[in-house]
Amino acid sequence: MKKRMFLVSSCGLIAALLLAIAVRAQDSAGVIKVEVHLVEVYATVFNQKGYYVDGLGGDSFEVYEDGKRQKISSFETQQQALSCAILLDTSGSMASALPRVKNSIVNFIDKLDPQDSVAVYTFDQRLVARQDFTTDKDMAKRAVLRTRAEGGTALFDALSEVFLEASARHGKKAIVVFTDGDDNSSALTANAAATRAKKLGIPLYAVAAGEATRSGKLRGTLNDLSQQTGGATYQVKRPKDVDAVFADITQDLQHLYMLSYQAPGGAANGKWRKIDLVVKGVKKYSLRAKEGYYPD
Repeated sequence: MKKRMFLVSSCGLIAALLLAIAVRAQDSAGVIKVEVHLVEVYATVFNQKGYYVDGLGGDSFEVYEDGKRQKISSFETQQQALSCAILLDTSGSMASALPRVKNSIVNFIDKLDPQDSVAVYTFDQRLVARQDFTTDKDMAKRAVLRTRAEGGTALFDALSEVFLEASARHGKKAIVVFTDGDDNSSALTANAAATRAKKLGIPLYAVAAGEATRSGKLRGTLNDLSQQTGGATYQVKRPKDVDAVFADITQDLQHLYMLSYQAPGGAANGKWRKIDLVVKGVKKYSLRAKEGYYPD
């Protein structure tokens, strides 16, 4: 397949134009259009011994936005399909580490459920879509194995675009990024990329190695994004630890819950909306969940 290179973000503009056309057509037919914005909340639940808690239903959860309880509109467990976007750093600094990382990602793809979809993106100075979302795991693995290392590191630009791409998928979603360097090529700032990530709220699983583990600012950004979206951050100190990290992410994705609710009126003021999640019927639990969002 042809590689798609992202030089500018045009997806949002195209979507806006299509929406405007649809609204105009509906208005001419005398139909009243009501826009409903659903907030997706991802959560992983652990018992007091640190084991995953599975088998919970939608009635086991209560969700609050800014202290007010919200009605859950939909609920998905590990039984539903997942769309996973893999974002791999292929900048020049990855030359020695890339073969091992590629093998670890191939093993990761193999462990996804058959109904799960996976997309493969790489980035250096620019983002390249190596494989669109597909349930054909062999195609996804071939896309990973064809990558090579060269160029700079535009991490924040790449993250921002992949969050936007993945957000168009229905149902559960997750993004896994591996980087071994600090950003040195992005047009976007860390804050701009973080704002988009928090607005879209897809769980981010960030794996940092090499120079990325020595940059306190980058670690802070990745930790913040992962915590706010319900994902997790990992640091690889030794090359041999990469397999174990991806195995841990696989386990987490297999125990991921997602619920959604309709955003309350007046949510479009741009201010941070705090989300609190309560699990009923489980004693002494802990959870990792999305902590809030920026409304449109």
